[in-house]
Amino acid sequence: MMRWFRADLHVHTCLSPCAELTMSPRRIVEEARSRGMDLVAVTDHNSAENAAAVLRAAAGTTVGVLPGLEVCSSEEVHVLALFDTLPPAIELQEAVYRGITGTNDPEAFGLQVIANERDEVEGYQQKLLIGATDLSIDDVVRRIHDLEGVAIASHVDRESYGIIGHLGFIPRDLRFDALEISEAASGDEARRLFREYGMYEFVRSSDAHAPDRIGKATTSFLLEAPNCEELRKAFRREGGRRVACAVEQP
Repeated sequence: MMRWFRADLHVHTCLSPCAELTMSPRRIVEEARSRGMDLVAVTDHNSAENAAAVLRAAAGTTVGVLPGLEVCSSEEVHVLALFDTLPPAIELQEAVYRGITGTNDPEAFGLQVIANERDEVEGYQQKLLIGATDLSIDDVVRRIHDLEGVAIASHVDRESYGIIGHLGFIPRDLRFDALEISEAASGDEARRLFREYGMYEFVRSSDAHAPDRIGKATTSFLLEAPNCEELRKAFRREGGRRVACAVEQP
């Protein structure tokens, strides 16, 4: 039986250098639960190293977690990669890591904290996660699909790191599963502004870098279960599954 799942598919942890240190695994789950979220996706910049801790923190709660990452391609376009389980997320992470050059400067970009489910610091990632990998957008999307994940173009309504603002268009042979808009736009506005991309469903996510931003923009999905295969069916509008962008939550 299908039911509605309220989801925020773009949440950063304290591993992302631009996120607040308070974005710890347990805090994310607590905030998501307090806001009535059914599903969140952990999407740190170029890394999935904190996804396991969020999964463990969510065990036994009503909050489902999709491990993932937000990849910055060689063109400096952001792509959300979502998976049902941790191993494919880590496999993509390793491919991304091989293409990253440079070392993080905490004073310039912020700390990149690896934490456990008890919100204890276990280490720091030294790679320059705020930078770009050498994988092209085509390669990123292909790898996500080869690993049976969902590929979503990040915040297409933004100039910075959005594929439309950065490249000016979405290549026809680039097979995203959906397009993401930020909390600054509504689903109706996105469909009007980007009507040439009407073949895609739009999702609305918070891109949360601080606890109080989790759930500020959400998408509701009519699904049988909160997993990637069901999301793909919803994006293809199969079998009565539906996607509905929500208004900003208080």
